[in-house]
Amino acid sequence: MKIKQYCVNNGKDFNLGDFKTDDAGGKSKGTKVDAAIQQNVEALAKLQDVLYAHNKYGILVILQAMDAAGKDGAIKHIMSGFNPQGVEVTPFKVPSVEELDHDYLWRSHECLPERGSIAIFNRSYYEDVLVVKVHNLLASQNLPDNLVNQDIWQDRYRQLRDYERYMHENGIVVIKLFLHVSKEEQAKRLLERIDDPAKNWKFSAGDLNERKFWTQYQDAYAEMIQATATEHAPWYIIPADHKWYSRLLISEILVQVLKQLPLKYPELAEAEKAALAGYRQQLIEN
Repeated sequence: MKIKQYCVNNGKDFNLGDFKTDDAGGKSKGTKVDAAIQQNVEALAKLQDVLYAHNKYGILVILQAMDAAGKDGAIKHIMSGFNPQGVEVTPFKVPSVEELDHDYLWRSHECLPERGSIAIFNRSYYEDVLVVKVHNLLASQNLPDNLVNQDIWQDRYRQLRDYERYMHENGIVVIKLFLHVSKEEQAKRLLERIDDPAKNWKFSAGDLNERKFWTQYQDAYAEMIQATATEHAPWYIIPADHKWYSRLLISEILVQVLKQLPLKYPELAEAEKAALAGYRQQLIEN
């Protein structure tokens, strides 16, 4: 698959309206797509194994989206082949009192991936230029008054670009995925949560309140992507109206990004290789 068309690595001319939420890449739902997703899941399992043994890079996967866009489903289906020992999923919800007493990146920084491992952020530090911006929650972040000014959002975009450059320069590969869902499709999925008893637990009345701010959120996402898309930490705009296609695309992006890394299994020194022959003989004889 060609993932370049979904990649934004320079937000200068970015326009969220140029990306369709119902794009399916000319494909149709069916067994071929299911097989392709499964093939990617298996490829990711193998790549993770090499990543873990190589122990030089950490992978940070960020999923940002409106409610019901498919973040949880993507994590469940695409990451199913990963070895749990080398992957950790962190959901970022309303910050606690302790978290609000620190800078806004504090709670994210302690969850960054170790070398050889994968961290998945379900939402992320980008909430602090999304929900905080849309609902004007800066007062709850206990900032000095002189820092809360008209430049604060541009300052945060700069801080986030710098933070992701810092990660890049320390061997952490940042893969940012924005699941772009339409308001109509979101309503359909929220109705399913109400109508299906098995999904009732997923429904929150707060989702309905957030829908009232749909336009403000779309503007915030557009500005965020425009300001923070870079060569070393691009955004991928994932059309999310068709869950099967978003899962296929996400799995393909992860495979292609990991394949670009110079991963390899550690190679033993000649003396160690020679010793293995002796160990092998001992096992055969005993």
